Amino acid sequence: MPMSARDIERLIREALPDAHVRIRELAADGDHYAAEVVSEQFRGKSRVQQHQMVYEALKGNMGGVLHALALQTSAPD
Repeated sequence: MPMSARDIERLIREALPDAHVRIRELAADGDHYAAEVVSEQFRGKSRVQQHQMVYEALKGNMGGVLHALALQTSAPD
């Protein structure tokens, strides 16, 4: 069963409560999304570390129920 944008956003917000999260569906298949995540918790972390934090928030769904997620992460300005 595909994962909804709402589910992705909920999981990210649970792990990163201060985050501004924007999810876009890239294909109408419930499998391909783009996410923009801005969180103070990313400050001082590399892009790889930021992405790892988001993947951890998805609780193992990445690569399974969720096939593709294009990530853009940053700390607030």
